[in-house]
Amino acid sequence: MKLNLYQIDAFTDKTFAGNQACVVPLKEWLSDEMLLKIANENAVAETAFFVYKDAKIHLRWFTPEIEMDLCGHATLATAHCLKEILGHKRDQIVFETLSGDLTVAVENGLYKMDFPSRMPVESALPAAIENALSIKPKEVFKSRDYVLVYDTESDIKNISIDRQIFDQINLDPGGVIVTAKGDNSDFVSRFFTPQASILEDPVTGSAHCSLIPFWAERLNKKELFALQISQRLGELYCEDKGDRVIISGRAKTYSIGVLWTE
Repeated sequence: MKLNLYQIDAFTDKTFAGNQACVVPLKEWLSDEMLLKIANENAVAETAFFVYKDAKIHLRWFTPEIEMDLCGHATLATAHCLKEILGHKRDQIVFETLSGDLTVAVENGLYKMDFPSRMPVESALPAAIENALSIKPKEVFKSRDYVLVYDTESDIKNISIDRQIFDQINLDPGGVIVTAKGDNSDFVSRFFTPQASILEDPVTGSAHCSLIPFWAERLNKKELFALQISQRLGELYCEDKGDRVIISGRAKTYSIGVLWTE
């Protein structure tokens, strides 16, 4: 079987930055086993698969190991693929997903994703996470992901993870966010996933479902600019809308190709 494959860098307007996602359009769904094999072979943080379904587009996301309930950067990459490569006519795209219907509005090259808000609550930190961190957090919260709050952007840049300890815990499908107020942005973050083939996710849109309401409340701001300060760096334009958040970013096409399955 011959399938088209598009690799796109999300939350950036530069090649070799942001977060890599592969996008694979399908005429009909393949088996979950085959979708996972393709995602594993692609070896990027997320592969998005979609099928046209009436006025909506059925969208699913796979890491090399599991199917995810929500992925921001692969949603953005899919919207970019539809608009810039496949010639999708509408400037508003509705995706049917495991997290409900997600709308992406396209405005002047910016993809504005309407996602659920996931305000984190105070929590205790499991020993496997705490002991794996080179710098201990000042505060601990949790929604889908653990949200660890630090004093400075420098702390976030300098954190290292002892993977042998970190991988003692499985947070499927969540991860660990480390965050602080930014020096040149409203807030910064990094994102780590234990027991995953890719330890640090370069830019994590879904993490901002928790980061946006958290920092909106703490900074008393509804509109925020965020940086995910991985080596690849990502830029996110954020808005708190109560029970929803708007996560916006740009994207850059890296490659267009074909894959073959048995």
